[in-house]
Amino acid sequence: MLTPAESSDAASSGAVPGGPGPRRCAVWGSPIAHSLSPVLHRAAYLALGLPDWTYERREVDERGFEAALDDLDDVWRGLSLTKPLKGVALRRAVVVSDTARETGGANTLVRHDDGWHAHNTDVHGIRAALAEVLPVGVDLRRALVVGSGATARSAVAALAGAGVREVTFMVRGAVRPETTTQAERTGLTVDVVPWGTWPRCDVVVSTVPPSAIDGLDTFPAPARAGSGAVLDVVYGSGETALERVALSRGWRRARGVDMLLHQATEQVRLMTGRSAPVEAMREALDRARATPGDRIVGQRPPPSACSQDSSTTSGP
Repeated sequence: MLTPAESSDAASSGAVPGGPGPRRCAVWGSPIAHSLSPVLHRAAYLALGLPDWTYERREVDERGFEAALDDLDDVWRGLSLTKPLKGVALRRAVVVSDTARETGGANTLVRHDDGWHAHNTDVHGIRAALAEVLPVGVDLRRALVVGSGATARSAVAALAGAGVREVTFMVRGAVRPETTTQAERTGLTVDVVPWGTWPRCDVVVSTVPPSAIDGLDTFPAPARAGSGAVLDVVYGSGETALERVALSRGWRRARGVDMLLHQATEQVRLMTGRSAPVEAMREALDRARATPGDRIVGQRPPPSACSQDSSTTSGP
């Protein structure tokens, strides 16, 4: 049953240690210039009255990750991580959340007194994005996941938590065994279908680039009345081919940009120990996407932060 999304890591909800004074956070990955995470986090700090908190963007690859992490002083409180760092981050964490362990990756590191704690807030983001468009309490039985990579594993965890009992993977070539194994461990019945096969289901989550399914001209109606949500995790300036044809068949559209929003709200909660100002973050994100290059009014980024811009992406 899909209910309003709860925290993906409730056991780690305590406040981040540290007294008053400046705090630094950032998003790391490669490539990273497209990231909208600074827009979201800076808007949250402004709304929460945290003028000494800053958030920047930094290009870091797998080879440089360990050294970059070791260079951080005690002012640093949290990191948002995108590819290719979600796997390597687990090796440096003293505590790994259930969702990060289950999915084999972390998009968030939060510093506590005993070291870095790893989390996967993509799971929360996917579930919350779906909850925005589906009726409270809707019974979701069958799901289709397009792709079988790291984001697909987050989708599986989110769908299992929402009550889905059967998941079908549509992939080009061979499905990744670690993804089907994860799904089976959560108690889901698993099936794999050839590319271009669209089985009847209640919810679809696509984790592949939109160009991979351009030219789509066949798509089933939702399996049952009251279900029928499509989430394309890649967000851009308009509807994807999958979203267009799904809407024409009576499906609801859960936006990839809302997944981005909600995974960030959970990061803010974990890093600051406070409830995230969801609407303030949503408004800042909408403004930034409408006018790429604008900065958040009220806070100057540190000198090392890059200018804001947007791009078609599924990462933080």
